[in-house]
Amino acid sequence: MNWNRRTVVGAGAALAAMPLGGAKASTPKAKAFPKGFLWGAATAGHQVEGNNVNSDFWVAETVKPTIFAEPSLDADNSFELWPSDLDLVKSLGLNTYRFSLEWSRIEPEPGVFSRAMLDHYKAMIEGCRARGLTPMVTFSHFTTPRWFAARGGWTNPDAPELFARYCDRAARHLAGGIAYAMTLNEPNDIRDPASVAKLATIKPRLDAMLAAAAKVVGSDRFVFANLGVTDFDQYTKTLIAAHKAGRAAIKAARGDLPVGVTLAMPDDQAVGPDSMRDRFRAQAYLPWLEAARSDDFLGVQNYERQRWDAKGKLEPEPGGLRNAGGGEVYPASLANAVRYAYSLAQVPIIVTEHGINTHDDALRVDMIKQSLAELKRAMDEGVPVKGYVHWSLLDNFEWISGYKHQYGLVAVDRTTFRRTPKPSAGVLGAIARANALPSA
Repeated sequence: MNWNRRTVVGAGAALAAMPLGGAKASTPKAKAFPKGFLWGAATAGHQVEGNNVNSDFWVAETVKPTIFAEPSLDADNSFELWPSDLDLVKSLGLNTYRFSLEWSRIEPEPGVFSRAMLDHYKAMIEGCRARGLTPMVTFSHFTTPRWFAARGGWTNPDAPELFARYCDRAARHLAGGIAYAMTLNEPNDIRDPASVAKLATIKPRLDAMLAAAAKVVGSDRFVFANLGVTDFDQYTKTLIAAHKAGRAAIKAARGDLPVGVTLAMPDDQAVGPDSMRDRFRAQAYLPWLEAARSDDFLGVQNYERQRWDAKGKLEPEPGGLRNAGGGEVYPASLANAVRYAYSLAQVPIIVTEHGINTHDDALRVDMIKQSLAELKRAMDEGVPVKGYVHWSLLDNFEWISGYKHQYGLVAVDRTTFRRTPKPSAGVLGAIARANALPSA
C-alpha cells in the first residue's frame, strides 16, 4: 500500500442512492469470472506482525521527534496469530492470501540470515497450502532493515546488489511453495506537485526525525521509503535495477515461479487542454510498465481517481462521496487503471491491492460490488486479469497515520487482538465462493 497516499485526514464518506462516485454503472457481458480466478485479501508484515524492531520504520516511529502519529508496537500480533489469520481467510471463502516477508527479520545484520525467520515464513507458506490458499508473497513491502537505511536505503548505489542477495537467500529457502512472487511493493511512488507542497509543510519535522534516526543507527544519514530522496530519476533507476536483480535471484532459485512487481496506479484522467496527466504518467508509471514487460505478471494497486488539468492535480469534484482520507470514491477507477496498465505492459494483470479507507462498512460493500462489476467489464473487453486481492484483510497500522484509518474486511480489537469480520467480508466472500458477481 502506498503510505503517502493515505496520510491526509479528511471527512468520512456517506452512502448515496446513485452509484458511488456518480459514475454510471456498467453491465458486464457475463457475471461469472474465469475458472481458477484468484480471490484474496492482503496484509503486509510490518503493518500486522508487530515488534518489527530491526526495521527502518520501527526506528523512525520510535525516535523523538517523529512525524508518525503513533508507533506500530504489537500491530495486529499476526507474527503469533498468523494461523488464525489463515483460517479466517479460508472461512471467508477466499482462495488467496497475499502477505510479505520482512527483510529485517530475515537479514537483521548485513549478510547475516536467520534460519528461524526463514522457517517462520516457510510455515506460513505451507499453512496456506494446507488450507487450499494460494500463497502470494511480496519480498519487500516498503520496510527494509535499519542497517540498509543507515547506508542510504534505495539511494545507495549498492542497493540492487544488497536486495538481490536477500532475495537469493529467501528464495532458495521459500520459493518451492510460493505461487506468485512480487519483488517490491509500489516502488513507483513518485510525488506529484501537490504532494511535494504538502510535504514541504512538515519538512522541518521530517528533517529532525531523519537526523534523530541517523543518530540512533550510528550513521550520518538515514533514508527510508522515499523520504529524504531528492533525485527521483536516479531513485527510479536504482529501484528498477533492484527489481530486475531480485527477479533474477528468485528465478535462479525456481525458474517456473511467476515473478512480478506491484505498482500504485490511480485512475489518472485528463481535464481540459494541456493537461499534466501524461507528463505525470511518463514519470510515475512508464519506466515501470516498460520494465514489467519482462515479468510474468503485473500487480495493479488502485484506490482512487486523480484528475489533472494544465496546472496539476485537481481536488475531487464537489458533492461526491469521500473516503476517510478525503479522497474521491470512484469505483470505475480500478478497471480504468487495469486497462491502462495492460495497454502498456502487455502482461497478465493481478489486482494485488484495492480497497477503501472508511469507518462506514456499508460504503465498502458498495465499493466492492461496483468496482468488481467494472473490473469484469474490462475483462470482457479482453484485459487478462488473473485475480483480485483486497486491501486489506485486517484493520492495521497505516504508516504515518497509525491506527486511525480502516481498510480492513476484519476489525481488530487493539487490546485483545480479537478479529471480527465486517459485513463487507461476507459480501466479498460470497462473490468469491460463487466466482461470479451478485445477481443484484
